[in-house]
Amino acid sequence: MKEKILKAFEESVSVKQRFIRENIDTVVDVSKLLSSIFNLGNKLILFGNGGSAADASHIAAEFINRFKKDRPGLPAIALNTDVAVLTSIANDYDFSDIFARQLKALAQEGDAVLAISTSGNSPNVLKAVDV
Repeated sequence: MKEKILKAFEESVSVKQRFIRENIDTVVDVSKLLSSIFNLGNKLILFGNGGSAADASHIAAEFINRFKKDRPGLPAIALNTDVAVLTSIANDYDFSDIFARQLKALAQEGDAVLAISTSGNSPNVLKAVDV
């Protein structure tokens, strides 16, 4: 059991190291983009399903509250958190519309959108990306 746990942690570290080596320029570009949108008074809008919804909520919370140090909150919203909104859209329209309709209502020019999907095939996420 110890070996399985150790192997899982080592693989996790290896994946993270490889990711940052291969994507450092993209991470820097996204960081600059987010800094720019916040400095211009715009917001970050995030969403996803299941575990990706949890990730979206966590990321939004870090921007709104703090991350590593005290600082003013930054405007971020996870569209997957309001059960009443999600279920009303799914009931009155279709589950595939739950994020797209919210984006149409809440997003403004200059806002950034982060759509999170493990598979990349979630119809409701893809529909929102097309908005």
